[in-house]
Amino acid sequence: MEDGRLCQWTVVRSILAILQWWGFNVTVIIMNKWIFQKLDFKYPLSVSCIHFISSSIGAYLVIKVLKLKPLITVDPEDRWRRIFPMSFIFCINIVLGNVSLRYIPVSFMQTIKSFTPATTVILQWLIWKKYFDWRIWASLIPIVGGILLTSITELSFNMLGFCAALFGCLATSTKTILAESLLHGYKFDSINTVYYMAPFATMILAVPALLLEGSGVMEWIYTCPSLFTSLVIIFGSGVLAFCLNFSIFYVIHSTTAVTFNVAGNLKVAVAVTCSWLIFRNPISLMNAVGCAITLVGCTFYGYVRHMLSHQTPGTPRTPRSKMELIPLTNDKLDDKV
Repeated sequence: MEDGRLCQWTVVRSILAILQWWGFNVTVIIMNKWIFQKLDFKYPLSVSCIHFISSSIGAYLVIKVLKLKPLITVDPEDRWRRIFPMSFIFCINIVLGNVSLRYIPVSFMQTIKSFTPATTVILQWLIWKKYFDWRIWASLIPIVGGILLTSITELSFNMLGFCAALFGCLATSTKTILAESLLHGYKFDSINTVYYMAPFATMILAVPALLLEGSGVMEWIYTCPSLFTSLVIIFGSGVLAFCLNFSIFYVIHSTTAVTFNVAGNLKVAVAVTCSWLIFRNPISLMNAVGCAITLVGCTFYGYVRHMLSHQTPGTPRTPRSKMELIPLTNDKLDDKV
């Protein structure tokens, strides 16, 4: 009886963890798109900087003030030698995501982001000369095919937004690969990752944002018809972006690797559906088919990696746990685009 109740609670906990993760993720994406499109705040560097500042403050409060998470101590030398390079890539990744969201619909951007598994495998194979089982390569075919079909049939195609999303995939892959060596020896969770990287990212981005977008932001402030409400939405998106990192930490510890993979791909489908209901961007039938093929391909890719890790535990580059199925700096803030 006790085992049955424990099993039921585990299932309920996993469902609640996934739902709150979806909720934060979709809300942040929709709010960012709303900021760019409806509020006419067309400054992705400034939005990214606000998110980094909010995340820095949030991580400090969680670790130092509320003490909800223990601080992982990092040597001062390693902060500059290891954390700073990761923060630079982390910053580029988030900025590119926001730039792409500025120019292309959420559905297209999310589909392009699903190309990340392919770019990760290709980069590891080309640059780091790593071996991959043929089944890994085969699982990438529907992802690549779905991306191509979606790109060709996208009715709101924008080259700048497309390139930003594509290079964002490369940045995510580079961040994931370099994390294996640069962060070796440190078992970071999502909160400690934000605690160390967000301040560096703020420092890196603050000056470019001020120089490139400062005058535009000031003009927007003077001409915005409902300034207070708009600022609440902009800064609120930063607060929710940090909350998303906390939700990712919770869902990782409440689900299995397979569940996490499937939920992650369904999350994209939920985000695409919600964005279409709100913004009503035109989507053709073939475009929707391409998006569906890509998501199915990502799910199949995750299944293949999980299967190989159980069949041959010693196989190089196959994930041994669900933590290896996601970037160390997570969606979020990877999802926090």
